[in-house]
Amino acid sequence: MLGISELAVILLVIVAVLAVKRLPDLARSSGKAARILKSEAKAMKEESRQGVDGQDRPGQAVYYATEPLPEQQPRPADGQQGRPDPQNPGSRPA
Repeated sequence: MLGISELAVILLVIVAVLAVKRLPDLARSSGKAARILKSEAKAMKEESRQGVDGQDRPGQAVYYATEPLPEQQPRPADGQQGRPDPQNPGSRPA
């Protein structure tokens, strides 16, 4: 009985015999694809080193504010802006 490796060799020989005319084109196109893949990988590596459009690079520290910015803080209801609370005279205006 034939094993997997023997069947693979037989299949490879059959494909080679039937596709002799197409093998050079297949090898050429696979070589082009490998070159394109290599150049794209190199370009991506260069972009990650330089940082793209000022974005944070991996390994660069990012700090976030713990308090909301003034424009994000809730605003008092209309009519209460800048007036002290009449029931609590020591309070500051909102």
